[in-house]
Amino acid sequence: MLLLRPSRRLYPSNLPRIPFSRHTRLALLFLLTAAILEVILHVRSWTVQQPSDHELDTPFYTSCQEPATTSHQPREKAALVMLVRNSELLKALKTVQSIEKHFNQWFHYPVVFLNDEPFSQEFVSVMNASVSGEARFEHLVSRKEWGYPEWMDVSDVKDAKEAIKQQGEDGILYAGMETYHHMCRFYSGKFYTLPALRDYKWYWRIEPDVDFYCSITYDPFVEMAKHDKVYGFTIALSEEPRTCPSLFRKVADYKEQHNIPTTELWKATVSPSWVPWPLRSFVMPWFFPSHCDRSGDGWSLCHYWSNFEIANLDFFRGREYQRLFEYLDKTGGFYYERWGDAAIHSLAVQMLLPSHKVHHFEDFGYRHDWFYQCPANTPNGQLLESESLPVGSYYPEREGGIGCRCECDGSRTRNYPAYCTNKLKQPNTARRIGTLELIRSWFP
Repeated sequence: MLLLRPSRRLYPSNLPRIPFSRHTRLALLFLLTAAILEVILHVRSWTVQQPSDHELDTPFYTSCQEPATTSHQPREKAALVMLVRNSELLKALKTVQSIEKHFNQWFHYPVVFLNDEPFSQEFVSVMNASVSGEARFEHLVSRKEWGYPEWMDVSDVKDAKEAIKQQGEDGILYAGMETYHHMCRFYSGKFYTLPALRDYKWYWRIEPDVDFYCSITYDPFVEMAKHDKVYGFTIALSEEPRTCPSLFRKVADYKEQHNIPTTELWKATVSPSWVPWPLRSFVMPWFFPSHCDRSGDGWSLCHYWSNFEIANLDFFRGREYQRLFEYLDKTGGFYYERWGDAAIHSLAVQMLLPSHKVHHFEDFGYRHDWFYQCPANTPNGQLLESESLPVGSYYPEREGGIGCRCECDGSRTRNYPAYCTNKLKQPNTARRIGTLELIRSWFP
């Protein structure tokens, strides 16, 4: 038998030993077991309930449709809306031509152009010649709509400008641009109460320099209304954490103060803490104050990318949403930090809406910046005999495809990680992305 020399003892003799009685060891074991069980139960309490009998959000159509072009077909009080500068004329034209080709040539919805300065005659002329519906040009002049909030005095504005400058020096994305902060605040609240949108119930937000890849041969406004949807998106991404370090805490505090019930969508956006009670409510908010509520549970940072959204204006004009916006606006977070409208919209939707009212337009081919979504074309569903659909080249059909004459390769449906899309869609579907597919989605 091999004997250990004194210098090789597992427990050096010069270290003090703490004697534990049998009762103490049993008590520690009990506490450890209780803590583990508590954590397991806590995390399970945040499990998103899956639909049991049927999917709550499926594509409205999974093949091409003959566009409803006759005058007696139903239309909604809706508009396409773009916030744009005169200098972005060519980028705006690219978007308008793309959406006219793939959708609006059949449905002729009005396009509302918004600007923080008067539109040039060239911009007006080019757009009037490019849209098939009415083109409206709105100049935002009110400080209430565009600019620092009315509650900010001279010293507040000075502090805000210094904060913006510091954010820029820190390299936070777009945070050094004063106009970008104005835009985020505008799209988070004042946008919905514009007189220019008063006559509309629905809006489709479009951006300069956007591509639509698939033919949209049905009316998404009509389908949203028919299926009792409120908010529609294409892409879900993770937020840049430095842009909004205190936002989730503010929204979570608001939710608690107003006794707003926890929805399945709210559960889907939260990443529950694995620290046991009562340490959870002390350790997490103290050491990790950003993106953490007072109970110690965190925000996943997942949000709907709002540069594309089709939504019901009544929701965002409503008392619940506007009360939330006013609460957030008075904190100054749109300027002292760089709160994005995408995060604001997403947290509000997840807090205030049941999951079945959110729709993923997964059949739309869409690109903004370098992010895109591209469904594969539906087998035997391209309506080759139709005289209404555009003539041109499109990618081959693929098994499981849901797209209509998509001009992008549907072999890879997206070029962004699938984690957030999968997480935020959990309340509406029993389908889950496999671990291998989830890992592969992180690599181009």
